Amino acid sequence: MRQTIRPDTAGATFFFTVVLQERGARWLTDHAPLLRDSFRKARARYPFAIDAIVVLPDHLHAVWTLPPGDADFSARWRMIKRGFTRRLAQANLLAGAPSEKRGSDERSLWQRRFWEHQIRDEDDFAKHVDYIHFNPVKHGFAVKAVDWPYSSIHRFGGQGVIGADWGIGEGEEEGSFGE
Repeated sequence: MRQTIRPDTAGATFFFTVVLQERGARWLTDHAPLLRDSFRKARARYPFAIDAIVVLPDHLHAVWTLPPGDADFSARWRMIKRGFTRRLAQANLLAGAPSEKRGSDERSLWQRRFWEHQIRDEDDFAKHVDYIHFNPVKHGFAVKAVDWPYSSIHRFGGQGVIGADWGIGEGEEEGSFGE
């Protein structure tokens, strides 16, 4: 069996993709407040900066920067994933949900692993942030990236980093994705 080798650079910035077991499910957006609370609790215990994020119905992408001296993003994801699943269970929202039993009665809606990439430089950072913000358009959930409510694009727009017409889907008005 192939062993996964994770980067371990303390204080680094990483891009992540985290996916539910059931592609096409809507757990993440249908219960966004519970997911947000899971992030909040994880950040209180294990601080990190969320540089960019988009939450789609069945997966999410994020860019995080970890604090100096800390490289343990796996503990943070574990806490977020478990916390969200537990919050759904406590609210009796998991009836009929597919889940995988994982030892001592723990169940998870999530795929066991996640994708991570250590950001190399400012250009790599910008490309991954653009990818994150354009993702709802790519998947057909929005015509314009700013139309998707579960995205850090609104923070970027509020700071004047991008304009309201950034990330318009193909076949629509001229877009500025990647420009």
